[in-house]
Amino acid sequence: MSVQRIRVLIADDEAEVRGALAELIGAEDGLNIVATAGDAAEAAQLASSTSPDVALVDVKMPNGGGPLAAREILRVSPRTRVLALSAYEDRDTVLTMLGAGAVGYLVKGTPPEDIVAAIARAARGQTSVSSEVMAGVVDELTSQLRLAERRSHEIEERREGVRRVIEDEAFTLVYQPIYRLPTKDVVGYEALARFDGEPSRPPDVWFREAAEVGLGLDLELAATRVALEALDALPADAYLSLNLSHRAAVSPRVLETFDGTLLRRIVLEITEHEPVEDYDELATALERLRGRGARIAIDDAGAGFASLRHTLRLDPDVIKLDISLTRHIDGDRGKRALAKALISFAEEMRMDIVAEGIETKDELETLLGLGARLGQGFYLARPAPLPHRVGSAQGARASDDGTQGWTRSAS
Repeated sequence: MSVQRIRVLIADDEAEVRGALAELIGAEDGLNIVATAGDAAEAAQLASSTSPDVALVDVKMPNGGGPLAAREILRVSPRTRVLALSAYEDRDTVLTMLGAGAVGYLVKGTPPEDIVAAIARAARGQTSVSSEVMAGVVDELTSQLRLAERRSHEIEERREGVRRVIEDEAFTLVYQPIYRLPTKDVVGYEALARFDGEPSRPPDVWFREAAEVGLGLDLELAATRVALEALDALPADAYLSLNLSHRAAVSPRVLETFDGTLLRRIVLEITEHEPVEDYDELATALERLRGRGARIAIDDAGAGFASLRHTLRLDPDVIKLDISLTRHIDGDRGKRALAKALISFAEEMRMDIVAEGIETKDELETLLGLGARLGQGFYLARPAPLPHRVGSAQGARASDDGTQGWTRSAS
């Protein structure tokens, strides 16, 4: 009974090396050369047609080199075992080839019997690394494993910190009034999270941390649930504005969070500080929320990623001018021109526009002159916990000196 021979592909750009390897392998009863190639592209093409058991691949070849050859050979012939053969024994080159799928790495000059043995081991699914590079590879892999372990531990610590914040509700919600600027009447309140947990960090850092450890949606929904608990404390004629990332907006869990809530009093602010991967998916999700009565706002318009495209694709009910646009607008002609264009656009599209970050009387008067009718900011009122119950929105007004002067309607 004859033993099945191991079918070998040789890929090397030096004809002399190919010849020497072919002579070596051809002299072995258990090996059979099925093809030879001079570059990475040819190696992949021949592997596709011959499906060799083992491909002996030179690291430095034209048309992409050994890493590309290894990846393409494994793509077209997944059962082929790739052995790297190179004059280079530096760790980066070794790890690059192993990362591309090679099961072994031999330095040119390796004794012929060791090359033959390595081919046999590769055919059996075993690895082979020349002794010249073994110590370096082991050291590098050990270092990488230790680094990966430290990073994993750090990520888990960060995740546990965010998890504790969510489970303990270690945050509070404050509410900043949104005013009808010409009359100073309150039309709504934006809910903003403030975190009590350690370390002490701004809200945006907490939300970014949560997203990085895979708990971004959980934290957003936890804050949303707490904010919704205050809805009954708001005036019946005022809306509640909630911040929501586009990733949270497309989650079915958002609709579950809003079960039992009268969404006609809710405005959902979709931030544009990060790019949207799938506008169709987001638009469909926002239509579901609109179908239950919610209004959609584009937060931070004038800053971030692709402002105008973001606005046009999502067709919001409300546009919020970013603080970077309203700050010092009284002394900046370019900001005034851009704000005027966005205000005109909103009027044409029958959208509301809210100027955020109004911090001075001059900014307020400039925005009023440009046609802004809604706004919020420290000059009008700072974010604060809600009183036990706020009267009608018409009863909550901003005083002329920019401090909030609450008056209560009969309730």
